[in-house]
Amino acid sequence: MPWTKGDYPPSYKNQPKQIREKAVEIANEILKESGDEGLAIATGLRKAREYFDQHPQEKANSPDD
Repeated sequence: MPWTKGDYPPSYKNQPKQIREKAVEIANEILKESGDEGLAIATGLRKAREYFDQHPQEKANSPDD
């Protein structure tokens, strides 16, 4: 099942908004390709963290709720 900004995996709950939203975006793409929710959730979060480690200016410029 695809996730949204308001409906995401419980493991994303305590993540900063920018990371959570990027992780949802990535996880949904992985879910389309593999159909494996566990893989999509774990990979989405890992890749979102990597993305913001490599693009710190985007995290700094985004408002966080």
